[in-house]
Amino acid sequence: MLIEANGIQINCELSGKEKAPVVVLSHSLACSMVMWRPQLDLLESHFQVLRFDTRGHGGSDAPAGPYTLEQLVDDAIGILDELDFERVYWVGLSMGGMIGQGLALNHPDRIERLVLADTAAIIPDEAQPVWQERLDAVQSEGMPAVAESTLERWFTPRYLEKNPSEIDQIRQQILGTPVAGYVGCSEAIRRLNYLNRLSAIQKPTLIMVGADDYGTPVAASEAMHAQIKGSKLVVIPDAAHLSNIEQTQIFNDNLITFL
Repeated sequence: MLIEANGIQINCELSGKEKAPVVVLSHSLACSMVMWRPQLDLLESHFQVLRFDTRGHGGSDAPAGPYTLEQLVDDAIGILDELDFERVYWVGLSMGGMIGQGLALNHPDRIERLVLADTAAIIPDEAQPVWQERLDAVQSEGMPAVAESTLERWFTPRYLEKNPSEIDQIRQQILGTPVAGYVGCSEAIRRLNYLNRLSAIQKPTLIMVGADDYGTPVAASEAMHAQIKGSKLVVIPDAAHLSNIEQTQIFNDNLITFL
C-alpha cells in the first residue's frame, strides 16, 4: 500500500497478527523491504509487522536529493502517524539502524524497543572519499557501477559462492534502486554523527553485527554499545553486512528473544 507521509508516497506492507504490538523493519541502502523476508514467518506469528521502502527505494517516491537523516526520520514518523501506531518496536539494519537512532533520540516516546543491526553512529572523515567515489560512479554510470562491489561488502566470499539465487535477488534490488534515491540517501548517511548523543537513549536496545562486516565493523557496534546504557551486543559469526540473510537462524533467535 502507498501512504502519503512527509510530502511523498511511501510503499508499505502490513502483515502478521492483527492488534498485536507492531514491529517496524527498516532496510539498508540500495535495497528494499524484500531484504526482510527471512524474518517474516517468525515475526508475523507474534506481531504486526510493518515494512516500508525508504524514500528513494523500492516502490516509494525518489525525489531529487540530497536527503538528510532527519528527513528520513520524519518520513518514518509520518508513516506511524498515518497508521495510528503510537509506539513500535524498531528493527533497523545499516541505514535502517541509523534512522532508528534518530527516532530514539528525537522521538523516544514512539519507540518501545530498538534493534540496531550492522550499522554505525558516525561516519569518520577518512571514509568521505570512499562515499564520494561511489556517488561519482553511480551518477556517471548508474547502479551497475556499484552492484558487484556492494555484494562483496555485504556477504562473505563463502556465502557468495554457495548461494547464487539469494545473491541474485539482492543484486536485483541494488540494480533497481533509483539513482536519485541512492545518491539522496548516501548524502544523508555520510553526514551521520549521532555517537556522542547515544547516551541519551534509554530504550532497551539490542545491537547485532556480523563478525566479518567491514562496512559497519564490529568496532562501530562496540562504540554504540559503550554509549547506550544497558544495551546488549551480539557479534554474529560467519556473516558480513546483511547478517539477517547470511545467518538467519542466529539473527532470528536473538531478535525474537529480545523482542
